[in-house]
Amino acid sequence: MLVSTGWLNAHLHDADLVVLCIAEDDAFYSAGHIPGARLIRLSQIATTRAGIPNELPAVSQLQRVFQQAGIDNLSHIILYGERSGVLAARAYFTLDYLGLADHAALVDGGIEKWRAEKRPESVESPQVPASNLQVRAHPEILVDLAAMEGYSRAKPASRSGAVLMDARPEPEYTGEERSEDVTETGHIPNAVSLYWPRTLQSPDTPTLRSPEELQELFHAAGALPGKQVITYCRTGMQSSFDYFVAKYLGYSARMYDGSFYEWSLAGRPAESAVKH
Repeated sequence: MLVSTGWLNAHLHDADLVVLCIAEDDAFYSAGHIPGARLIRLSQIATTRAGIPNELPAVSQLQRVFQQAGIDNLSHIILYGERSGVLAARAYFTLDYLGLADHAALVDGGIEKWRAEKRPESVESPQVPASNLQVRAHPEILVDLAAMEGYSRAKPASRSGAVLMDARPEPEYTGEERSEDVTETGHIPNAVSLYWPRTLQSPDTPTLRSPEELQELFHAAGALPGKQVITYCRTGMQSSFDYFVAKYLGYSARMYDGSFYEWSLAGRPAESAVKH
């Protein structure tokens, strides 16, 4: 699930290796990318549906996106992108939904570490033929509004197998600040806070903390071994990173991709934890 920049540099020319750069627009990619990387825009793998941003598009659309990137069922997919790895993690979540994540990994430290090590970059866009990629959706990794309502109301004994994990900044979790374009403050009842950058050694060079440190963070949030982790954030972007880390640590992970945006829009109750 994680490859080092050194490993990637040594394997760039492997026949089955496909590097994907996930970006909001062409500028991030055209400014310089890992040689051979192919661009996938966030808008190709996230859409607005029923007023909720960053929802998964139809399976057929996602399949075409990755086919056009030249990915087949034998490809070893390496991901990096904007926002210190958040967009790469969202792509990983998307590949997991399509049943392809077993062949995918994130670049530990992303383009930031690659550049800090002065490794080669390119401005050329490789032309690749479309593939015959086959996918099989796994909707079981998704949690919908109705299910989150059940988790939010559950007594401790009945929710002992699941931890609701809020990946937003702590002030948004506590209710001290309001998430962008969201009417409610606070968090989904019964949720715990683990702001996603806390899993990184540094936002400037976003390498993951050691597995031991990450496990301590998850344990402190109540995610003990054997528990299921259900992540959410504002619209399902930041929570993709907590989702990735949860899977990396061996948890059974799911995501409420409607997140607090949908929860608030639907008028569901929120809790605050403002410190006085």
